[in-house]
Amino acid sequence: MAAAMSLAYAVPSSLFVNPITHRLGILRPLINSPLIIFNQWLISYSSNRSLPLHTRTPSLSIINKATSSFGYNAEASAPPPTSAYIHLPFCRKRCFYCDFTIVALGTGDFPQNPQGSQHDPRMENYTKLLCREITAMGTASIPRAPLETVFFGGGTPSLIPASLLSNILECLKKHLGLKPMAEISIEMDPGTFNAETLREFMDLGINRVSLGVQAFQENLLRSCGRAHGVAEVYEAIEIMHSSGLRNWSLDLISSLPHQTVENWEQSLQQAIESRPTHVSIYDLQVENGTKFGLWYKPGVYPLPCEDTSAEFYKMASLWLQEAGYGHYEISNYAKEGFECRHNLVYWQNLPYYGFGLGATSYVGGLRFSRPRRMSEYAAFVEELEAFGKLQKGDVAVTCNSRDVAMDTVMLSLRLARGLNIQMFSRVFGQSLCMSLCRGLKPFVGSGHLIVLDEERRPLSAEIFDYLCNGSAQEEVLPQHFSQRNIAEEDDELLCRDRQPDLDEVEESFVNGANQVAFIRLSDPEGFLLSNELISTAFLAISG
Repeated sequence: MAAAMSLAYAVPSSLFVNPITHRLGILRPLINSPLIIFNQWLISYSSNRSLPLHTRTPSLSIINKATSSFGYNAEASAPPPTSAYIHLPFCRKRCFYCDFTIVALGTGDFPQNPQGSQHDPRMENYTKLLCREITAMGTASIPRAPLETVFFGGGTPSLIPASLLSNILECLKKHLGLKPMAEISIEMDPGTFNAETLREFMDLGINRVSLGVQAFQENLLRSCGRAHGVAEVYEAIEIMHSSGLRNWSLDLISSLPHQTVENWEQSLQQAIESRPTHVSIYDLQVENGTKFGLWYKPGVYPLPCEDTSAEFYKMASLWLQEAGYGHYEISNYAKEGFECRHNLVYWQNLPYYGFGLGATSYVGGLRFSRPRRMSEYAAFVEELEAFGKLQKGDVAVTCNSRDVAMDTVMLSLRLARGLNIQMFSRVFGQSLCMSLCRGLKPFVGSGHLIVLDEERRPLSAEIFDYLCNGSAQEEVLPQHFSQRNIAEEDDELLCRDRQPDLDEVEESFVNGANQVAFIRLSDPEGFLLSNELISTAFLAISG
């Protein structure tokens, strides 16, 4: 189970983030903001375990329907989901940083053979409930397309017997469809599986593993309450290599208690030497209600200070890219062709199913979170079976297109690809796009935001200034184009030779502004400043 990442998103009332420790992927309490509607669905949205955007909040069922005063309608525009997140909440124990929706089985349940000879009745009953939900959704009158990605998250899904996983996959195939080359991922923790277990999973069609290593130091693993030790880490890595599975990810956590720069260097080096095709780096999130929340305060010893946390991030970005891993998302690195297709669905704001305790779906323009308590989840499934569709539950929220635009900006800027500014303008309107660009203009000038053309070639800050101003005002043009900086003794002819005609300059800037296609955060400095940057973007859009 991965730790919560941080990312500086200026969202929502009680969920603003700390400017440094939480610039890399998640929300935390800090200040108030007027963006209440967006906050409420984000609370629901982020409950899926496979997202590095791990916000955990009290149980809340929410439906958000995106409508628009600008003519944009999410329900009408949304294609059928082709991805499904399956939440398997079972763990041996709760880690000290964890506030995820889990069911702790106890470490004594799996002394030698993690799979055991018999099914735990809690797992069996939950799997049946899960399949009932999938079946009910499969019979609902909504457009459907075969699944292209499936992600088993938790919890620790590797504790689930292969026979129960098989039941879930067969249910998905029967009621939703599954493409032959679908990416099927599962989270696995060291010490919860052996070579036979992994082979059984692969025989079911599982073709991608996310391995929750978290650290390569025994004391750090103990300090965060992990159920495995370093010996199990190396054993699990060896099982990965011997299995022949190429598509596997290794997860690490930075900013752990007592973690030093030397510790982090060692973990990065060991991760690279382990040769996974994907690496996820999560910055520790100290959540209320967890043991860490009782023991520690972010940035205060024994947790690293904010400058050290930022240094950890920079080091990971440098080392992993030098080792051939593309930094394709704010917390994820991959060898070419091994980006996580399922998580890209989230970052691209595409529809997806969510099944299981606390999971969130995005179907037909609606975002809906399931209950976090097992009894309430069982009642939810019964209601779904009875009515054949999602019900509004306790809270209904209607979002206008500005809220959907905020969503698009936040998710897109997590990616190295960035925000498609031309598409944003077409979908949400030129006026909203211009407000966004003007708000972000200072970050282009500072180098924290990069402007690209359709061929992903950098464009100058002056070009972006011109786009934001909308005309060739003198203050927009470069000084050497708009003013004569020629010595007084230069004659008129020489001055004309050195100074292009302003009409030609304006035409050049118009052409340049028309080429603006993407904006993206610089790496790593832009990612580290994403709190302030995205806060500014949200204020520009909401204004």
